[in-house]
Amino acid sequence: MPPPLLKTHQALDRAVDAAYGRKSFASEAERVAFLFERYLALTSLLPEAKARSRARKTTS
Repeated sequence: MPPPLLKTHQALDRAVDAAYGRKSFASEAERVAFLFERYLALTSLLPEAKARSRARKTTS
């Protein structure tokens, strides 16, 4: 990975850590797992979308 891109990723990791009040994560996998857990917790609070069914007209 080019050094400028690596530095950008590291800065983003620090921003995520700060946003969630974490000093750091033990690994990248731990950070991703934490973020997915938060995503699931937040999206589970949303009401479920009801599927709309359309009645079809039949012609004889």
